[in-house]
This record gives sequence, C-alpha cells and structure tokens, in this order.
Amino acid sequence: MPTQTFQIQIENAQYAKGVGQELQMLVGPIHLKIEGGEFLSIVGPAASGKTTLLKMIAGILQPTSGEIRICGVDTQPHGRNFGLVLEDPALLPWRSSMQNILLQAEMRGLGLEESRNRARRLLAWLGLSRYEQSKPHELSPGTARAISLCRALIHGPSLLLMDEPFRTLDPLALEQRMDGFQRLWAETGNTAALFTRNMQEAILLADRVAVLSPRPGRILECIAIDLPRPRRFDKATTPVIAEYCCRIRTLFRAQGVLP
Repeated sequence: MPTQTFQIQIENAQYAKGVGQELQMLVGPIHLKIEGGEFLSIVGPAASGKTTLLKMIAGILQPTSGEIRICGVDTQPHGRNFGLVLEDPALLPWRSSMQNILLQAEMRGLGLEESRNRARRLLAWLGLSRYEQSKPHELSPGTARAISLCRALIHGPSLLLMDEPFRTLDPLALEQRMDGFQRLWAETGNTAALFTRNMQEAILLADRVAVLSPRPGRILECIAIDLPRPRRFDKATTPVIAEYCCRIRTLFRAQGVLP
C-alpha cells in the first residue's frame, strides 16, 4: 500500500526539440492538476505527445518551459516513489517473468521473500500466474506489458504512470486484464495516470478523462466520469458510456482527428 498519494500540478508546461527554424513543439502548453488518489486517463491520437507528457511527469524529460510539481516539489528523474509502465516493456531476456518483476525490488533493496509473495499476488490479480517462470520470448506483447505492470507495482508506488499498457490485447484478454487491474487499483489507492488512444478504456478506468489535441498536445477538455465502480467491460456500450465517447469524438472531430 502506498504511504501517501501524490498530487500533480502542471502549469504551462511545454516541451520542444531542435533549435531555430528546426524547433518543433511536441507538447503544450499543458495546464492540468491530478488530485491525490485520482485515476486520470489522458486520451489522444497517435503522435500527440502522450508519451512525452508521461516522461515529463516522471522527470525523465524536463519541460522546455513551465513547471511540473508533485506534492509541491519540482519533479526529478530519480528518488520519486513512481511505478512506470512504458510502451516497450523492456524485460531482460535472460530472466523469467518473476525475476523481471523482482528486479525492481532488488534495486530498491526490498526483502525478496516478501516481494516474491507480493509478485505472486500481482500475477494472480492479472490472471498471469501461469507465466511466472516464462522467459520474455515466450510471452505475447500484451502479456509482456502486463509483466512490466507487475514490476511497476512491486514496491507499492504512490504514483502509477502507464503508457498504453493494454494495447495489442484481444477483446477477451482485454476484458479479463482490465477487470483484474480495476480491483487491484481499488486495493492500492494510488494516484494513477493512464495514457491511451482507446476511448472506452480511458472511460472505464478513470475518474476523469483529459482529452489531448494533435501535436503539439494540449488539453482540450477534462471530462468527469460519473460511473459506479467496479466498471464492467461488457457494459462498455451502455448509453452513458456511449455519451462520454461521443463527447470525446466531438472534440477530436473539431481538431480534424476524426471525419
């Protein structure tokens, strides 16, 4: 369980690369606040800067201008109680799933027996117990991302940042994985931010959905999701969820993302 929940304040943050006439603005300006214990989904089209924004929050990239503050302190690339899931799971090929999950526990100096028991609970939550001894080359891309999600959660982070963790899953696997993940998140109570292109996924998981424009990514609107939890994926076509999807599609149409 996290010992605290992280509040994130993003004020006029931008990120650009290049110089002079070659300068490209990738993200911003972004104004956004994520409350402690909130689950926020950021949904946007491909190449809208979602991953760049995630890395800025994590401190991997520093904003070109503006600031990002977590619990009132500027972000730093190290020392934060983060769980980070990138699109590339980056599993070590010579280690089993369990050994890859435990890598973070080893690096943080956590008790390995306690961490191993926690890892088994995480695998069970996500329906992955049978992959405990599998090597990365034996895993599908979706399963490999789920293993990286377990690795990100092994130390009970206060803040979980995820870049399309459920991409490439078939519909049945997606429903199973999201059901387990929702119950797991309800138990941990951490602050979470999901970066995704999937509108239904964003709505079903989040307390709020921030809609990101095409590059340079800017927040078009934040939509509060008023749905009881837990949320069932087989209810994803209900009128209320369809209405939320319609609101997001309307924003994308205004930006030329959808016809």
